[in-house]
Amino acid sequence: MPKIKLTKTELKTQQDALKQFRRFLPTLQLKKQQLQLEIRGSIERLEGNITEYKMALDSLQSWVALFGDPAAAERLSKVVQLTRVISETWNIAGVEVPAFKDAEFVIRDFDPYIEEPWFVEAVEIIKELIMLIEGGKLIKEQHRLLREELMTTTQRVNLFEKVKVPEARENIRRIRIFLSDVDTSSVVRSKIAKKKSEEVRAV
Repeated sequence: MPKIKLTKTELKTQQDALKQFRRFLPTLQLKKQQLQLEIRGSIERLEGNITEYKMALDSLQSWVALFGDPAAAERLSKVVQLTRVISETWNIAGVEVPAFKDAEFVIRDFDPYIEEPWFVEAVEIIKELIMLIEGGKLIKEQHRLLREELMTTTQRVNLFEKVKVPEARENIRRIRIFLSDVDTSSVVRSKIAKKKSEEVRAV
């Protein structure tokens, strides 16, 4: 524990610090709880994303036999090209995180009016799969950022609860004891001086 001055000024400084710690601590504790809830929410969003991806992938399985044709599969892989992921920023418990909004594609050499129905549907499913993959990446980034903020907030809560508040309380206790002792000594010295003065006058 750092050395402190045992003065009335320092006592006020420590009392003010303690008030400040007590005022900030509930806010930090609330933020910690909010972050824990939001992290659980991000896990649920990621699980939902994975479920949607599996469902879209399952719907694509009906075309697996057609994809067995190497020429058709290769052509399909070249038709859908992701050109841009559009994201937005969410503020979650005071943390700025990215969120998936949309995706832009270039569909090459593709005319839905002349293609076979299976090919048209496969193109749409592949676009959906790509968007789910990109959305999942941003949900993982949300989760990472929220966990980082939770770690920082937890460290600050622990610092206040386990270090700053107890330290300020102990400093206040030590200063009060010292000042009380000083006051007591002053009174004793005053009484002794008064008694000596009275003895001198009596002689």
